Amino acid sequence: MKHCAGLDVSVKETAICIVDETGKIVREAKMTTEPKEIVELLTEDGFEYLRVGLEAGPMSQWMVTGLLEAQLPVVCAETRHIKAVLKAQQVNKSDRNDARGIAQMMRVGLYKPVHVKTLTSQHERMLLTSRKLLRDKLQDIDNELRGTLRNFGLRVGVVSTGHFEARVRELVAGHPPLEAIVAPLLAVRRVLREQFAVLHKMVLDRVRSDRLCRRLITVPGVGPVVALTFRATVDQPQRFARSKTVGAHFGLAPRRYQSGDTDYDGKISKCGDAMMRTALYEAAQVLLTRTQKWSWLKAWGMQVARRRGGKKAIVALARRLAVILHRMWTDGSEFRWRKEVNVAA
Repeated sequence: MKHCAGLDVSVKETAICIVDETGKIVREAKMTTEPKEIVELLTEDGFEYLRVGLEAGPMSQWMVTGLLEAQLPVVCAETRHIKAVLKAQQVNKSDRNDARGIAQMMRVGLYKPVHVKTLTSQHERMLLTSRKLLRDKLQDIDNELRGTLRNFGLRVGVVSTGHFEARVRELVAGHPPLEAIVAPLLAVRRVLREQFAVLHKMVLDRVRSDRLCRRLITVPGVGPVVALTFRATVDQPQRFARSKTVGAHFGLAPRRYQSGDTDYDGKISKCGDAMMRTALYEAAQVLLTRTQKWSWLKAWGMQVARRRGGKKAIVALARRLAVILHRMWTDGSEFRWRKEVNVAA
């Protein structure tokens, strides 16, 4: 007889429920959130498992890795789907009841699995998010200084990033109170710039050493950050059966609403990974507005812009970029600049 288990994982403790093929609860427990201890509990009774399920969340990647190492058939289920099913139980919300509900979902196959990224992809993702964090904080400090000094009639104006500090010091010279306030902000900004440069160099080094990323940046509009973001987000290209579904996976496809006589397409869904969607949008914008070299892809984007407007053209181009990048990854091809030999999209 095969069993199924449900894990309700939290930061400190994890509720566990094990059920048999008929849905009868054979064991329940609550223990410290440590993969080794959970594996010991699941295996000590000699049960053969059909599925061991848990909800996708901040701890799920670490937990799934530990359970897979013990050769358990672990399933990471989509959060919104689990929430909807558990809400239909009509029982009090508790860790114990959630573990019971997840175990029953695993037993009957009522779940939507999500992809758990590899360790390499997680490292690349952390590098990208850390770089983005420092970049955003730098922008926040610059905006704060510009806005605050404007209240005193001191306008920074158009100035390069490297000369920003000198310009601010020039403006506050002769204003002792402002000099005392601005000095700590400029000191923090200087450190942030130094550490941002360190992380940015790590991104560039990673792209230089990766053959796939070097091939992806040959696509117009796609730079090192976009290429590495795409690699880290997709992780395993074979999980997409068709390249056309990649754009929809990143929330770049329009929503569809149909009910009775009502049937229309709305705005893009914006589901999936927000960082990847933003990166593709920025790449499409660069391709459409800044790239000088002509290509069939830019020509196609310009045609869409004439028919539907610039914003919709950028979104459509971002969706097509996702398709092209995935196709280049799967078949090992190079970007074709001429339309007659382009990558099917």
